[in-house]
Amino acid sequence: MLAALTLTIMLSGCTEHSPIVAESLYLDAPLQDRLAPVNSATTEDAHSPRSDIRKLSQELGIVEDYRAAFIHGEKPAEYQKYIVLHDTEGWGSPQSVIDYWDGNGSGVAAHFIVGVDGSVYQCVLLDKIAHHAGFGDIGNNQAFDVEDESRDDREGTVSIGPTYPDYGMNSYSVGIEMVHVGGDGDYPIEQLTALDKLIAYIDAYFGLESSIIDHKAWRSTNSDTSPEFAEYLRNYQEFRSYQAVSDAESKLE
Repeated sequence: MLAALTLTIMLSGCTEHSPIVAESLYLDAPLQDRLAPVNSATTEDAHSPRSDIRKLSQELGIVEDYRAAFIHGEKPAEYQKYIVLHDTEGWGSPQSVIDYWDGNGSGVAAHFIVGVDGSVYQCVLLDKIAHHAGFGDIGNNQAFDVEDESRDDREGTVSIGPTYPDYGMNSYSVGIEMVHVGGDGDYPIEQLTALDKLIAYIDAYFGLESSIIDHKAWRSTNSDTSPEFAEYLRNYQEFRSYQAVSDAESKLE
């Protein structure tokens, strides 16, 4: 189970507020019909960006479960800069994580959750702001070239002290939670393979390669991602895959 204190501190430093009744703000169209805003093509062929996005979304088999309480503003494509990786610090299923977030009334959530079995759940659309990164170290708005401005409603947020005043990351990023507990074993290959595909999907959606960081890069007192993920993180930052290119090539020989 995910403890309330863990999620409040690890995800965004938010405190609980009055729960918001979750009601759909979306049309009933499936994910494949809500494609990247950066794609202005009106026609589609087998090699178009639109076709690539459809293919990637189908391969991922994303389970959509959007909640109104998780939306904290608009994030058009021109503001997208980072993919922030998190650990849930619990072994609950992706669905149980979403239900917990919605039930605790804090408004905290990431865009995606990746299960240990490789299942991928999405609870916030990519062009919406989610409260997943929270407050960061002093100076990080400037260091990461993000601005704490009015697109984020900041609903439910409470200051966590003068050492962590910066609050720009949510407005410029996509958050991905991996079901994992630090110090409790490696990340399964199924989960890492799904993460590879999800990052490729986000790249295709926005038409750019966002910088990949983990949560503790934004706030240094965070524990996620875990030490077990350190090599994978380096590979994602260099190769956009959990495997280094040389490792992947050797396995194909």
